[in-house]
Amino acid sequence: MWLTWRVATERALYGEEGFYLRERPSGHFRTSVSASAAFAGAVLALLAEVDADLGEPDVLDLVDIGAGEGVLVTQVLEAAEPRLRDRLRVTAVDLSPRPAGLPERIEWSPVLPTEITGLAIANEWLDNVPLDVVEQTSEGPRLVMVNVHTGEEHVGGPLRPADRSWLERWWPLGRVGSRAEIGRPRDEAWASVLVRLTRGRAIAIDYAHPVDNRPLHGTLTGYRDGAVVTPVPDGTCDITAHVALDACAEAGRRAGAISTTLSTQREALRELGLTGERPPLELARSDARGYLRALARASEEGELIDASGLGGFGWLSQSK
Repeated sequence: MWLTWRVATERALYGEEGFYLRERPSGHFRTSVSASAAFAGAVLALLAEVDADLGEPDVLDLVDIGAGEGVLVTQVLEAAEPRLRDRLRVTAVDLSPRPAGLPERIEWSPVLPTEITGLAIANEWLDNVPLDVVEQTSEGPRLVMVNVHTGEEHVGGPLRPADRSWLERWWPLGRVGSRAEIGRPRDEAWASVLVRLTRGRAIAIDYAHPVDNRPLHGTLTGYRDGAVVTPVPDGTCDITAHVALDACAEAGRRAGAISTTLSTQREALRELGLTGERPPLELARSDARGYLRALARASEEGELIDASGLGGFGWLSQSK
């Protein structure tokens, strides 16, 4: 069966018996959440900032979009001071079934809340929003069709006007054979978050690339069991592509964002106090166990801010 990549990926990841309805992310790839609880600590610091900016409202939302196994919100809830924890309304948004043992206070939902006053965070969510792949031909850009059973491809028909406009603005193709991924569905997904944000901050974290440095042949990739594999949309692997966060930022502004920051995870986490600095050797002599704990924490922080790894993720922060 031949389909566009967007339709094929939607079925493979989220259709009946789709990859994300059947599998847990931790079994296939490493994220900032699984790398260290220090990431949850940074999110808690962000939440405290938002709380202060909003004047400590009676109810403060924390919404984790693409929550996976609910680890992030669980860790934040456990680490929060009672004065903040008692006012939190925590929602984990994911299409997969509710994980066993998730704290009762965490609402598990397949859809976004109608209104959000607080912090909405989407860590590696947008990269799994399905999109179309296009290839430049001598007759202009054309959709790439894929065989859902084998991953074999061929060039199909022309683009819809809205997709062609997006391509011309955000990913112009300069040569025959070059490829792009049409990020318009991700723009719309991100705008749907900003529309629901009444007051507070929304943050998207993902592998990203800017308009002046898009990859020549795109970034479509498959993951299975911790390894990169050929992306075949048959439901047996994750299918992902890097995110045009600059385009998402513009969609967020159109949806009402009044403040926008685009940075990297390294920059964002360092501002939140994660440095990866090793503890002083003097601590080893006075408190050996404390030194080892601090050393392990420094190693974890170092992974989170490593510019060649997780620290290279793009961070899009928008406020209303």
